[in-house]
Amino acid sequence: MKLIERYRKPTPKFFKLLRNIGITLASVGAVIITAPISLPAIVITIGGYLAVAGAVATTVSQAVVSDPKNE
Repeated sequence: MKLIERYRKPTPKFFKLLRNIGITLASVGAVIITAPISLPAIVITIGGYLAVAGAVATTVSQAVVSDPKNE
């Protein structure tokens, strides 16, 4: 199965929820990183980790497909 075919197939319900949580985490991390006010270094570091974790969770969750033969 090619990657483009995999991304076009339906995603299971749990992984849709996980994808949405990942998008939220990435968004929160991006907001923290780009905040116009001065924040402590630890907060910026946590924001970076949130952005990366959210992006990875979103990408992996989107790649999971339903296989009707195994359900």
